[in-house]
Amino acid sequence: MSIYQLPEFKMPRLKLLKKRPSLPKPRFRKSRVFVIVLIALLSSLFGLLAGAISGSYFYSQTRDYLSKLNLQLPIPDTKIVEKETIKEYVPQTSQEEAIIKAVKEVSPSVVSLIVTKDLPVFEEFYSTPFEEFEEFFGPSPFEFQVPQYRQKGTQKQQIGGGTGFIISENGMILTNRHVVLDEEADYTVLCNDGRKFKARVLAKDPVQDLAIIKIESPEKLKPLGLGDSSNLQIGQTVIAIGNALGEFQNTVSVGVISGLGRTITASGGGIVETLEDVIQTDAAINKGNSGGPLLDLKGMVIGINTAMSIEGENIGFAIPVNKAKRDIEQVKTLGKIVYPFLGVRYILISEEMQEENDLPVGYGAWIIRGAKAEETAIFPDSVAQEVGLKEGDIILEFNNEKITLENSLAKIIMKYNPGDKVVLRILRDNKEKIIPVVLGERS
Repeated sequence: MSIYQLPEFKMPRLKLLKKRPSLPKPRFRKSRVFVIVLIALLSSLFGLLAGAISGSYFYSQTRDYLSKLNLQLPIPDTKIVEKETIKEYVPQTSQEEAIIKAVKEVSPSVVSLIVTKDLPVFEEFYSTPFEEFEEFFGPSPFEFQVPQYRQKGTQKQQIGGGTGFIISENGMILTNRHVVLDEEADYTVLCNDGRKFKARVLAKDPVQDLAIIKIESPEKLKPLGLGDSSNLQIGQTVIAIGNALGEFQNTVSVGVISGLGRTITASGGGIVETLEDVIQTDAAINKGNSGGPLLDLKGMVIGINTAMSIEGENIGFAIPVNKAKRDIEQVKTLGKIVYPFLGVRYILISEEMQEENDLPVGYGAWIIRGAKAEETAIFPDSVAQEVGLKEGDIILEFNNEKITLENSLAKIIMKYNPGDKVVLRILRDNKEKIIPVVLGERS
């Protein structure tokens, strides 16, 4: 055999790759797995027992040691654990906490007003037209009837609603004048706890949209605290509570003061009036909120919700509470609300009005009649008529205080009482005159 000659190659190993003879299975594999599992279970069991015994031992030793020091180790209590799992709502911010607290404290003193009235009830019946002609011309070939209505007595029905809030322990409630304007209606107060009381109207403010009613309660009531509306700030957080839409009692809305010193013309309850120096807020005020409180974060009343803008969104108005304080005090002492009264109808002069009407000055109160014939510039039998004020006069100053858009005549006169002596500086025919006046009374 030459060295270069290769023996015949039969690739025995390739045959092994194609088919490997099965090896005999070890007889002890299952038993080995069983032993390992058993050892793991026994180790875990002994570990748990050792931990429980050692924990109990050290716990008792620690408790005995602390008892010698007059200390007590807390014992786990399932009841405490259960109480901790069921917790009360935790406010997310301090402002949220203040809102929740204020609403809880104030809500029992906010009431709903239900206005009812005896209204006629009609029933429907049918009749054949031209029945009187049938005796002459015979029955009609057409059979038809016409519906008609006739009154069938009266029935007490709800015609409106509003909101109010308690201002005295003996049952005095502050609300809006337009809520209780109907002299023939009946008024019912619905408290937050479901109690109902008949209410009577004590006084209506002739200038502001405010009124005070009273209920007779067998127990003392909790009045709301009245804040100070003289130092309010735009952007200040406020809370409005009221009987929204006359249906949802004590509805809460939150917003900010979005304007101060606004002058608006509001209508409702059959009246149209101009309200000066009111608060503007974006806290939602809906129908039925009228007369409800506007609160600060301390739960103090800073305004009385009065009107909302129909065209705008989230634009509501409230009367500053300082104006209501005067009414409350007068009702308590005099039994009525009275105002100093001059007796003129006027509009405040602006620079634009000066140019449009060729007026000599751009400020003051211009005495002028209204659109209707009965809306005279000077009220009959008033102080203004007595001292000789005339249509076309411009009141420049009221007791040495200049009259402007920001400092209106109505705002100035509110500082005085009926019977006070003041001095008017007026402009007539481009000449200034000084006129002394003793203020009258309007109630």
